[in-house]
Amino acid sequence: MRVAVFASGNGTNFEALADDEALKTAGLDIVILVCDKPNAPVLDKARQRGIPVFVNQLKNYSDRHEYEQAIVDKLSALDIEYILLAGYMKVITSTLLSKYQSKIINIHPSILPKYSGLESIERAFNAGEKETGVTVHYIDDGVDTGPIIRQATVPIYEDDTVDTLEARVHETEHKIYPEVVLELLKK
Repeated sequence: MRVAVFASGNGTNFEALADDEALKTAGLDIVILVCDKPNAPVLDKARQRGIPVFVNQLKNYSDRHEYEQAIVDKLSALDIEYILLAGYMKVITSTLLSKYQSKIINIHPSILPKYSGLESIERAFNAGEKETGVTVHYIDDGVDTGPIIRQATVPIYEDDTVDTLEARVHETEHKIYPEVVLELLKK
């Protein structure tokens, strides 16, 4: 399966997907990394693995449609079948959604529908929750509202800090995202 991974930051979920041997064996082909931040650490991680990168910034276009159309054009030329969002910090709109209907998967650091959007881990921690977690879901035209594929809970301990909680949430993400993609490859 030919996929594009979209990321904006450090790229730990990108690494979890790119380095998973079971995914490689099953036929996952990360054809390109799409990134909206020209200095994001994920870019070097992709280059180290020989995966081409496409840096595309909204500020270079007159509107979001033109921005996403440039991505669609790039992905269409590469015969991309699925898009895997791995810490991509832009809301996907109808331009990409219409081309990749039910083919865009996201990982989100909460048990949706709770704590959708940004800073989910910190908001759950500050609210005094006893647990949070991870959700893998399809993208629709809302923010973190698409059909859920899988969820996993992560306890919040009394001695946790935001940093320790975040580390456990990321550890859970790195486990379940490759598992979900592997199930998709087997279909």
